[in-house]
Amino acid sequence: MATKAFKEQKIAHIKENVEKAKVAIVTNYKGLSVEEITALRRELQKVGSDYTVTKNTLAKIAFKGTAFEVLSDSMKESTAIAFGFDDEVSAAKVVAKFIKEKKKAEVICGALDGQLLDANQVKELANTPSKEELYAKMLGCVNSPATGIVGSVNAVMSSLVRAIDAVAKKKSA
Repeated sequence: MATKAFKEQKIAHIKENVEKAKVAIVTNYKGLSVEEITALRRELQKVGSDYTVTKNTLAKIAFKGTAFEVLSDSMKESTAIAFGFDDEVSAAKVVAKFIKEKKKAEVICGALDGQLLDANQVKELANTPSKEELYAKMLGCVNSPATGIVGSVNAVMSSLVRAIDAVAKKKSA
């Protein structure tokens, strides 16, 4: 049985995560071993996220008055929460990939900007390109016209050089 001090410590830990988090994803971890949960936690830590297994009542207390309070009604069984700190997509990607590989746990819901996301919306969030992918696509779009202009200028210059060379050869012959 958990002591009152332990419960208060756990609530404080969840509140700390809630204050830093951009997204929260509630999962049912039923069927996962401690080693699998630890592996998921390590993968999430690599992308600036955290995975917390906690009692639903403690999480609901920690969520009170925050943007993640919308998750409270969805927490009913063995739940754990993945908090994404760096961006909104990375945590969802890691959780979705892990669940797809293990086929044991499941996404219950999520919260983003105070909005409740159902399991399908969390999966859509996981399929969203990451910031790095979006930056690369945007840079490609910006570079594309410049590359085209450089190619056109090079083609004109090459044609001019070939024409001058042909005239020079004709005059010397």
